[in-house]
Amino acid sequence: MAVGNRATPTAEAREPVRFCRSGVVTQTHIGNGIQIVQSQASNPPPPPPRQSRWKNFLQFVGRATLITTIGGTGAFYFITQRDKHPGPQMPFDPEKKTLVVLGSGWGSTSLLKTLDTTDYNVVVVSPKNFFLFTPLLPSVAVGTLNNRSIIQSIRYITRHKARNVSVIEAEATDVDPFNKTITFKDTSEIKGAVSSTTIPYDYLVYGVGAETQTFNIPGVKEHACFMKELHDAERFQNEFIDCKCLETAAFPGQDPQEVERLLHMVVVGGGPTGVELSGELHDYLEDDLKSWYPELAGKIRITLVEALPSVLPMFSKQLIDYTESTFKESKIDILTKTMVKEVKERSVVLQMPDKSIKEMPCGLLVWAAGNRGRKITQDLMAKLPDAQTNKRGIMVDDFLRMKGAEDSIFAIGDCTATSYAPTAQVASQQGAYLARQLHHMAKRDQLVEKLGKLESLAATVPDEEEKKKALREVEVSKKQLAKIKLRPFEYSHQGSLAYIGSDKAIADLPFMNGNLATGGVATYLFWRSAYLSTLFSLRNRTLVATDWLKVKLFGRDVARD
Repeated sequence: MAVGNRATPTAEAREPVRFCRSGVVTQTHIGNGIQIVQSQASNPPPPPPRQSRWKNFLQFVGRATLITTIGGTGAFYFITQRDKHPGPQMPFDPEKKTLVVLGSGWGSTSLLKTLDTTDYNVVVVSPKNFFLFTPLLPSVAVGTLNNRSIIQSIRYITRHKARNVSVIEAEATDVDPFNKTITFKDTSEIKGAVSSTTIPYDYLVYGVGAETQTFNIPGVKEHACFMKELHDAERFQNEFIDCKCLETAAFPGQDPQEVERLLHMVVVGGGPTGVELSGELHDYLEDDLKSWYPELAGKIRITLVEALPSVLPMFSKQLIDYTESTFKESKIDILTKTMVKEVKERSVVLQMPDKSIKEMPCGLLVWAAGNRGRKITQDLMAKLPDAQTNKRGIMVDDFLRMKGAEDSIFAIGDCTATSYAPTAQVASQQGAYLARQLHHMAKRDQLVEKLGKLESLAATVPDEEEKKKALREVEVSKKQLAKIKLRPFEYSHQGSLAYIGSDKAIADLPFMNGNLATGGVATYLFWRSAYLSTLFSLRNRTLVATDWLKVKLFGRDVARD
């Protein structure tokens, strides 16, 4: 082969390919000592694409949301099933004392929730077999909440206790503080062979609440709508939409003055109930009635009547002024220093601040002013005339024991006459306090019984060693008994809340060494969250939150049955 010609290397002359950092190097021998070195650069493999921080953040949020959703759903399901399927309970113990609880209001329900039922045989007697969350009653009246959303069965609370609790739906008719018995009757429509009975008690917790105070004003019972029980809110809802008001006012050919009368709502009582009902009525008007009754909405008037110089006297002056200015913007009339003299079918007679008498036509009047004792409470107080001298309610000592019956009867809630305001907060704290006291009393009674047996044993046993052992146990029991001391009830004010309409609320809360007064939309959100957390069960919280969301999306129902 000529030297000048390019020779094709044979397979034997090829060298293996070598790799280096700069690329690929190939050595080829073509003979006569000639070696050709070919170097072919190769680019390094490209790095993996770098994900953006935003994409990483979205992936993290997505995973966290998924885990939270699954975990929250699982926890929600677990709690609902646990509440739905309570476990077995201990039966009644004949050696335990009998504790009878009258009523199912704030005080009694708080007591039952806190009470250790292993200490007593507990019997609950109440004409209602449910607990009513009264602060949200005005919301039910205007259809913001469903009536079933703010009630909770008493059996839900008692069924989850360690020992069986007997719940009797009946109305107490008589309490005998001397023989320690209570008589009650069946008030249901369908009665059995036995409609009345009497049972004994060792301890009685008297928490029957109070009824609406009418001050013996003519016409209040006959023509006013109250706002204290669940049926009151249902009645208001029916009458407001019913022929008394909207639908009658919308009837063709109605006289303009009659329409004006029918659409005038009067609320008597400037406390939290009256103020919140006025605010809820305003929301109902603005959010719903303007859409479905456009020809009537502009004619609806709301008047709030209060005998005192201002509404909400338990709040600070700053919040009172804020409430009054908000009502003025909402076109809600406030008449302070004004007294109701008579309630008629079509009007209310008022005594104005200047002592003049004015008759004001109205279509519906709501009475939310004051409480008074029930008949059974008055009868019980009459049996202890020397100790019970306050006509306002049952007098109790610092340990909530009824004066004149300190050994067996405790009274809590609105049926008592104390220095505290008759509010749900006071009754709830009294119930929880009394549950703890009853637990200490049960321990004390057990120690007293044990001490008596040991002292009897030490006095009769012939063996000296056994006698010394019994005496040592006597000393130990005496020391344990000395440590049990009952503390008086002390009320801790947690603040006051009130909804004033237009998605605004006011709050007067204890803060540091003073009070924090706030109002507005943010306080309204706090008001809702506070009430949600105060509800007694997950069922109630879910139903109330769902009702609020439903009204926000679809509005209130203006239909009637």
